[in-house]
This record gives sequence, structure tokens and C-alpha cells, in this order.
Amino acid sequence: MSKSSEQGMCNSELPRFLIGSEGEESRELDETDMRNFSGHYGEEDDEDQSERQVVVGICSMMKKSKSKPMTEILERLCKFEYITVVIFPEEVILNEPVEKWPLCDCLISFHSKGFPLDKAVSYAKLRNPLLINDLNMQYFIQDRREVYRILQEEGIDLPRYAVLNRDPDRPEECNLVESEDHVEVNGEVFHKPFVEKPVSAEDHNVYIYYPTSAGGGSQRLFRKIGSRSSVYSPESTVRKTGSYIYEEFMPTDGTDVKVYTVGPDYAHAEARKSPALDGKVERDSEGKEIRYPVMLTAMEKLVARKVCLAFKQTVCGFDLLRANGHSFVCDVNGFSFVKNSMKYYDDCAKVLGNMVMRELAPQLHIPWSIPMEAEDIPIVPTTSGTMMELRCVIAVIRHGDRTPKQKMKMEVRNALFFELFEKYGGYKSGKLKLKKPKQLQEVLDIARQLLAELVLHNDCEIEEKKSKLEQLKTVLEMYGHFSGINRKVQLTYLPNGQPKASSEEEDALKEDPSLLLVLKWGGELTPAGRVQAEELGRAFRCMYPGGQDSCRSLGCESPIDCGDYAGFPGCGLLRLHSTYRHDLKIYASDEGRVQMTAAAFAKGLLALEGELTPILVQMVKSANMNGLLDSDSDSLTDCQQRVKARLHEIMQKNKDFNEEDYSKLAPTSSPSLVNSMGVIVNPVSTCDRVHTLIKSLTCQICKRLEDPKSADLQLYHSETLELMLQRWSKLERDFRMKNGRYDISKIPDIYDCVKYDTQHNSSLGLEDTLELFRLSRALADIIIPQEYGITRAEKLDIASAYCLPLVKKIQLDLQRTHEDEAVNKLHPLWFRYSRGVMSPGRHVRTRLYFTSESHVHSLLNIFRYGGLLDEQKDEQWKQAMDYLSAVTELNYMTQIVIMLYEDNNKDPSSEERFHVELHFSPGVKGCKDEDNAPMGFGFRPASSENHEKQTDPGSLEDLSQDEPDRAALTEPVSIQRKSPLIRSRKAGSMEALSESNTSSRGLAYRIFPSSSRQSPEIKPSGLGFEGCSLVPSIYPLETLHNSLSLKQVDEFLTTLCKNGSETQFKRLKSLSAMFESHSQPSIDVDNQDTPVSTPVRNQPTSQSLWYVSAPPSTGSSAGPSSPSVPEPSSNFRFNSE
Repeated sequence: MSKSSEQGMCNSELPRFLIGSEGEESRELDETDMRNFSGHYGEEDDEDQSERQVVVGICSMMKKSKSKPMTEILERLCKFEYITVVIFPEEVILNEPVEKWPLCDCLISFHSKGFPLDKAVSYAKLRNPLLINDLNMQYFIQDRREVYRILQEEGIDLPRYAVLNRDPDRPEECNLVESEDHVEVNGEVFHKPFVEKPVSAEDHNVYIYYPTSAGGGSQRLFRKIGSRSSVYSPESTVRKTGSYIYEEFMPTDGTDVKVYTVGPDYAHAEARKSPALDGKVERDSEGKEIRYPVMLTAMEKLVARKVCLAFKQTVCGFDLLRANGHSFVCDVNGFSFVKNSMKYYDDCAKVLGNMVMRELAPQLHIPWSIPMEAEDIPIVPTTSGTMMELRCVIAVIRHGDRTPKQKMKMEVRNALFFELFEKYGGYKSGKLKLKKPKQLQEVLDIARQLLAELVLHNDCEIEEKKSKLEQLKTVLEMYGHFSGINRKVQLTYLPNGQPKASSEEEDALKEDPSLLLVLKWGGELTPAGRVQAEELGRAFRCMYPGGQDSCRSLGCESPIDCGDYAGFPGCGLLRLHSTYRHDLKIYASDEGRVQMTAAAFAKGLLALEGELTPILVQMVKSANMNGLLDSDSDSLTDCQQRVKARLHEIMQKNKDFNEEDYSKLAPTSSPSLVNSMGVIVNPVSTCDRVHTLIKSLTCQICKRLEDPKSADLQLYHSETLELMLQRWSKLERDFRMKNGRYDISKIPDIYDCVKYDTQHNSSLGLEDTLELFRLSRALADIIIPQEYGITRAEKLDIASAYCLPLVKKIQLDLQRTHEDEAVNKLHPLWFRYSRGVMSPGRHVRTRLYFTSESHVHSLLNIFRYGGLLDEQKDEQWKQAMDYLSAVTELNYMTQIVIMLYEDNNKDPSSEERFHVELHFSPGVKGCKDEDNAPMGFGFRPASSENHEKQTDPGSLEDLSQDEPDRAALTEPVSIQRKSPLIRSRKAGSMEALSESNTSSRGLAYRIFPSSSRQSPEIKPSGLGFEGCSLVPSIYPLETLHNSLSLKQVDEFLTTLCKNGSETQFKRLKSLSAMFESHSQPSIDVDNQDTPVSTPVRNQPTSQSLWYVSAPPSTGSSAGPSSPSVPEPSSNFRFNSE
């Protein structure tokens, strides 16, 4: 048996279930039988007190006590060493007097249809057990009038309502005046649509009445029957018998939020399609009602706490309506469990078990110690061996593996395009993005109309090239319909036409205004990309307190044994998140692949279940605000235009690179650039070879198409040979222009395609693909990073243009981490954070930003070249810069992570109080990367001065081998790296759990097999995902610096923002001059302050579990969102989200 050091849990025994007097139902229960359940109420024998068990009695109808959620939770509850569960038989509850009911120390009892609540109340009075849910309050929960009264008394928002009591003794409460489009109830007028609810909570026949302007009639809701939860009725008059509550209808966009509390400090929330929407219950492939994951706001968390305490129901479900920017409680259901969520079952059992033991262990003299809750103080070991509190995690992450992006540019002058540009407000900013099906259909209609006119009149004044129009039409007609986010059209206003002939258009220059039309397609997140994102999300949990060592302390051998996350009963990120101590927001740009990456990452991070679309809808914020995460790569700054022109000039020289070329192209002497130039030698000769290899590739694909055996060949992600030939043929045509020169802007696309086919379509066995990959990669390793600036000054200028809003947002994230709104904002930055560590308002703030390559390159350049630290004076920063200079590619899933810690041992006014760490990973491993991949010094190394060989204290994960469906795992192999650290590598799931030898100097992770974690979207086979692909592994995080002060980082970001804002202002001024006749777009993102909530103090009482079982706490540890702070040096403003 495990002792109190194991936090009161035991995994070695089978669940101890006692169900009444099973097998002896004909015999009456006598006093001896009841003593068998618990000796607490009889005479105690002289026995070892450590053997004393806390008996938890379950008193409910059999349908409830033996339901799947109850069974799952009780099985976990029984893992507490000192807890035994007794389920009261239904026959005993219904037919036996309470004196003969089993004895228990703690009672979980709740009303449902047919349950004798009066007898349960009598039993509680007789035996005086600890009550999880108060029984007397359950009478009130059965009456909607009482529920609304209590909610109103607690100051909880609910819809405007009035009660119609048809009681002969109270005629003054029965005044109803009905008109065609409204009713008047006791003087209160409700216009249709309004809701009519029976006063009995057991009556689920709720009606919604519609106005005549919408067709009249009513929607009649009822308890789910099969796949229906409501029906429409043409009846428009209200019911004339019975008592009802009439309330205002709340527009909720078709979703209801269900909240489930387990005590005042824990809540799980889900959304479902509103039964009032169409009455059809959405079910998944297994027949279960589809529920969407929901993150509660700070105010909603406070409401959950209030409901739990007001109704004295530890386990309590209630319904929220989100409408008009507010949340309203419309129903309280009492005892209610989440269905089909393993994480919730784990959490619920742990919270209940600790509550019971905390209350009863001292009374029963049981040697149980209260475990330290990770969510109370998110403490982690620092790199210096002391303990720090994790306060904030900020990550900027590139999207996952995608299909090759393709685009076509054409200059258009037809009036139809200008009309479309004006219709959707293109003149406001000079550019327009069209993605919606209706918009794309309009572009397609224009293309069809112009092509039809070209056929009828060859000499008509249509200046668009026929071939381009045909390609526009063909791409927009792909798939037969517009759905998903896989195509878009961008239009950019050119006041004087194209400044010069592009690589695809070599017509004579024209001075009249024109529009640059850019059609983009492809670039969809692949199944491998989804797996990468989800697995990285799982691995990210290990950076949070409780995600490292709680599992091993229990002797668990796999994550499944430990509740499938971070250890059970350990807390970890998921416990932190489900309690009110994790303030998480996820942002993504408006590109489909980026948004789906964010959703897949969230699924892995928070152990969510089901498809990605519901997660995306509910949890990922679209951040297309002032370029926070989006960028228009086709609208370049002057600096970028100059940089691209210089790159084009250097790469068109048909001679070997000389010293002058090296100084021009690689003035920073970056080893990755120098090495690539050494591979290329002569840029034109290399381009010649690349073009020859592409022609060879297209010929091989053509031959395959002629082979009957290849007729039905399916490539990765359902691509066909015809589609593969189309993308390579287009590159062959576009790369070499009509004048014989090469369009170097196509090099990234060539590398993109060959990387994709090498990774996913290698089974085709096409010749020379590896040589094409090698040469195109060398070219891309120069072109891609240098497009973001060649010199340091250019890199900073272009980086500011791309990600100044993101830098400002990161600065606010660091400043706003648990800043109390009541604190004077003139206080020094480090003072704002310094509150007592035991304050219940403490929490971890996480902000995740998912974006594309341009923002990742730009943000990294800001840290590298912005002057954060002096390489000559800081050895760790010099090593970090050397490592970054050797990184050739910022691949899919590249991560830049900032972590903020508070050292509570330091003086609140000291700069050392707040500690910032900067981490980086170049993302997914490319083909043939293992031999010459640059090596850093690990994730959170013990110290920058430590040069002795030691185990890496916790890289998130290094899957050194590609994993075919993550089926087979090998033992860890220690590989000597360039760094003095020895890295432990193991292929498998990225679920990282710690070894038992975790020291205060760092965290060593163990990788467990996880074949059961296969994403539902992936179809495994022996050849890899979808039969022809492996999922590349991801490089571990490397620490760039681990001893930055918050003040240091804040001053650095302030300087950057000030300089960048001045540059931005000049650009905006020049832009406004271009559109004198049109209003300049506003660049204020959010000028509204978020309302500040008032913390509600917990008032202890000696008799109620729901008041004393948890430490005093505000309603939400996350607290309300902080208001925006105007910065005089900035043109941008954000709220704290």
C-alpha cells in the first residue's frame, strides 16, 4: 500500500466497490451488515488506525449510479488508498427505512425521477455524513422560480423574465394579456420572440414563440428523443393552463454552453447546437451528441463559482447563454456529469477525493497529508537550482506540413474587376482579399464572361491574356464547389500600372491604373501536418508545472494508467487549465493551414477529443487585425523591392561567386549562407541544372501517365499524377522566362514542391529528385532568408514592417501577466507583478500565435539584430547567435518561445525578481538533415557556464527517426553532439513524461509509446500515413538565453516599437497620399477597455463542504482581461487578450 507521500492514491488494487448486500437481497440488512460497510458508527475494534477507510456512499437511482460517467469517476476515486465506495441498491433506497440503509462517512446523493428525496434528507439527519451536494437545496432546484430567485439574489445575470402563477390563492400573479406579437405578464411586456418555460424544472416542454414578421408559430422543445430535441408548430398562442416563466429570447448564434463544476474552483465547459435551432441533434459517427470545447471567460468562471456556492452543490451543471457580449444563466440542473471525457473523469475524481480526504482524514485519524496542488503555486525548478513561479508562456509557431502553394499573377484593367474592387472596399487600403464562396464566384463569373467575349470577338478590348483567364477559370472551377479555405484571390491597386514587367508578364509598360490580380491555391495542411501540430501540443504540456514528475511518483508505466495526461493525481497543464488558473488564448492568421494547425495544437495541448473544426470555431481567434499575424507578401515595402532587385541581379551572373559576391550576398557571414553559396558556385549554371532536372521530372511523370498500370495511382493526400504534372509543368514554364533568364522568385516554389514529393511521394521512384532537392535547397537557403533583408539594417526594417503589431502584442502580454487593474499603472513594471505567491488570483498566462514563414523570419531577425544583447559581452548570447547562423531553414512548426518566471525569493523591487527565457526550434526535420544539423545547448541547460557532460535536462522532444505511424519504439540512444550535453533520443509519441530522477537543475523526460493517440483524421497503413508517407519529427527546443530580466526585455521591445512606429507612420502617410479621394483606414484595433470585475470573497462556514473544502479564492484565477493602455509612441493599440 502506498503512503501519504504518494498523495493518498493507490494504483495496485482493484476498485473497491460494495453494492448493498449483493447476493442476499431477500435478507434484511441488520446492524452487523452496516458495520461491515463502516465501523465508524459502531464500536471500534482495537485495530491499526491506518486500516481505517473513508466510506463514500452513492445514494441515487440505479440508472444514475451505474451510468458510464459515474462508473468511470468511481473507479478513479477508488484509487485513493483510504477511500471505499458503497453504492446503495435501488431496492434498499425505495423499500427500506433509512435506519437500514448502509452506513457511510460521506454521502453523494441527488434527485432524479422517482428518487425519494425526503428519505435521503432523513438519512442525512440520522447519520450526519459529509454531504457533497446539499439535499435541502435540491428541492429549490426542482422549481425554476426558486432557481431564478436565488440567481437574482446572487447578482448573477439572467434573461429578463416574469412569472405567471396560475394559483387561485394568488390572483394578483396571474395577469396575462396576449397580443399578436407580444404578451404582457403582470405588467411586464415581452415582444416575440420570447420563451415560455414551465415552472417545474422536471417539465422540459419549453416553447419559443416567433413574431409574425418571421412567419409566426413556435418551436417546441422537449427531452431528446432519438435525433430530435424540438419541433416547429404553427401555433402562435401561449398555453392557457399551468404556471410559466416568460423570458426574453437571447440570440446565441445557435449554440448553448453547458458548464459542469466540481467544487467552486473547477469547471468544465462545452457547447452544443441549440435545440431551438432546428431541433435536430448533431451526433458523431458513434451516435454521441456533438459537443464543442469551450474556454470560459473570467466573468463566466466567477459565475460558475457563484452558482456552485449559492446552490451548495459541489457537482453542479448549469446552462449559459452567450449573447450580445454577455453571458446569462438560464438553467441550473444540479448534480450533473460530463459525458465521454476522460480528462474530466480524472479531474472530477481527484477533486472529489481530495475534498473528502481533506475533510475526513483528520476526524478519522487517517495518516493522509494534503498534496501540494500545482495549480495553487505553479512552481518549477529554475536553471540555477532555485524555485521560480511560471507566470507567462508566449509562443509564435509556424504552421505544419502543407501541400505545395501555387499562385498565378496577372495585371487586369477591365472595368468589371475595378467594379468588384470598389464593391468590397478595396480603395480604402489599396488592396483586397477575396476568400468567401460568393466573392470567388463573382471572380469566376467575370473570367467566364471575358473568355466568352474573346471567343465571339477576337479584336475586343479585353487586355487580359487569354491563357491567364483560362487558368483563373480552371483553378476556380476545381473541386466543383467553393468550400474550405483552399483558394483566394488578392487584388492590389497599381496607380500607374505595373512598375516593370514581371516574370510572367512582359507586355509594354502602361501608365493607366491597373489591378494586380494574384490567384493562390494549394497550401492545405496535410494529415502529417495535423499529426505534427497535435503531437507538439502534447509535448508543450511538459513546460508547465505538474507535467514532469507526478506520473512517475505513482509508479505508472504509461500515460494511459495516469489519466492520459501529465500524471494522475498530479495536476499538470490540464488541471491548471480546467481550474481557473490558466489564462489561455490562441490566435491564428486567416490562412486555412494556419488555423487548422492552431486547432490541432490545441487538441493535443488540452487533450481535446473529436474533429478539428469544432475546436477551431470555439477556441482559435482569427487575428487578421492590422497584420498581427497576416502579411501581404505581394505588397512589398520599398526596402523589400530593393532587396529583391539586388538578389535578382546577383543570382543572374553567369560566373562563379567571388569575394565581392560573398560580401554582397552574405554580409553577416552566416555559415548557412556561406555553405549554400559553396554548393551553388555559379548561380546561372545551377539554375540551368535545376531547370534540366525539372524537365526530366515532367517527362518521367508523362511516361507514368501513359502507363496503364498508373491509371488509378493515388499519390499523397489524394493527389493524382495529372495534378502533380500540372504543378511541375507550370514551374518549368515560369522558372525560365522568354528572354532566357531565370525568375529567382520561383526558387522557393521549386524547393517547396521537391521537398513535398521527396517526403510524401518517394514511392514513385522518380530519378534525380534528390539532386533536384539538394540544388533547389541550396538556392532556397539563400533566396528565402535574404528576401527579408541582406544587411542587418534591411533585416530590421523589413522585420518591423511585417511584425511590429505582433511585437507590441508580445510586450503587452508580458506586461499584462496578472496585472491587477486596481494597481496604479505608473508603478515600475516589476512592482505590478509582485503580489503574494499564495494569492488565489495567481495564474499562468499562455498566448499562442500561429502564423506563416514571413512572421517567424521577421520576429527572429528582430531578436537577432535588434540589439537585445551584446554578443561580445554575453557568451551565452554569442553561442545562441552562432547556432542560429548555422540554421538553414525555418521549417514547418518552427517555434519561438518566451517564458516569464517570478523568483519569490528576490526583493519585489529587484530586477532579478522577474526572469525571462528565450527558446527556439527550427521545426520539422528536413530530408537528410541528421548529418549536418546544427546543435544548440539544449532546453533550459543547467547553466551557461556548465561545460561538463551531463544528461540534457529536458528538451521537449527529439524524434530522431521518422515514425511510420508511431508503431514501433526503440530504447533511447545517447548521441554525442557538438554541445557538451548528451541528448537522449527516442522515436515515438511526443508525449513527454519525466523520469524519477528529476533534479532541481532541470527536467529529464521519458517518452512513452502512444499508438492509441493516432489522430482520427489519419488512416494508418504499413507504408505510413495514407499509405505513402512518414511523419517527419520535430527538432527540440533550444534555449537561446535563460537569464534575461523582464525590465531588459521590456526596454528592448519599447525601443523597437518606437523606432518601428516612426517608420510605419511614414509608410502610412505615403499610402494615404495615393488615395486622396478615399478615407485612410483606421489602425486602432480596440479602443474599448474591458470591464473590471469585483472579486467575490469566500465566506467560510463550519457546516458546509462547499465553503470550506477549498482555499479562499476569487471567482477566477485568470481574472478579467486587462484594459488597453495607450502608448504615445505607437499607432497601434491592443487589448490584453
